[in-house]
Amino acid sequence: MSDEAQKAELTALQAALAAEHAAVYGYGVVGGRIDERRRTDARAAYDAHRARRDALVREVRDLGGAPVAASAAYALPFPVADAASAVRLAAQLEERVAGVYSDLVRAAAGERRGTAAGALREAAVRAVRWSGESVAFPGLAERAGDEAGAAGPTTSASPTT
Repeated sequence: MSDEAQKAELTALQAALAAEHAAVYGYGVVGGRIDERRRTDARAAYDAHRARRDALVREVRDLGGAPVAASAAYALPFPVADAASAVRLAAQLEERVAGVYSDLVRAAAGERRGTAAGALREAAVRAVRWSGESVAFPGLAERAGDEAGAAGPTTSASPTT
C-alpha cells in the first residue's frame, strides 16, 4: 500500500472513530428518552457502537496514528424531549455512521474494507429499524436524494466547544 493510500485509510479510520464516539454519546441520550419497548434495541446499538469504537482505536494505533479522542459533549441535531424524538435521533445517528463507513469502504483495502462494509451494513439495517424507511444506497446521501446530507459525511453530532 502506498503512503498516500495508507494516509487516506488512516484519515477515514479517524473519521469513523469520531463518528463512533459521537454515536456512543448520542445513544446515551436516546437511552434516557426511549420508551421501554425500544430500550433493548437502544442498548444493543449502544453496545455495538462501543465495540466498533474500541476496534477502531486499535486499528488507528496499528497504522501508527494517535486515535482521535471523544469530545466531552456533542451538539444534538434537534432537541430530544420524548421517545419519538429519541427514535428520530437513533435513526439519524445510524445514517450518519453509515455515511462515514461508506467513506472507509472506499479508502480501505483487504480485510479492513470488508470490516467497514459490515459496519456500513449494520448501521444501515439499524437505521431502517429505527426509521422504518430505507434508501437504495445506504451511507451515500447524494444518491439517496438526502439534500441535508449531500454536503458530505459528518459525524453523528458535533462536538460542543
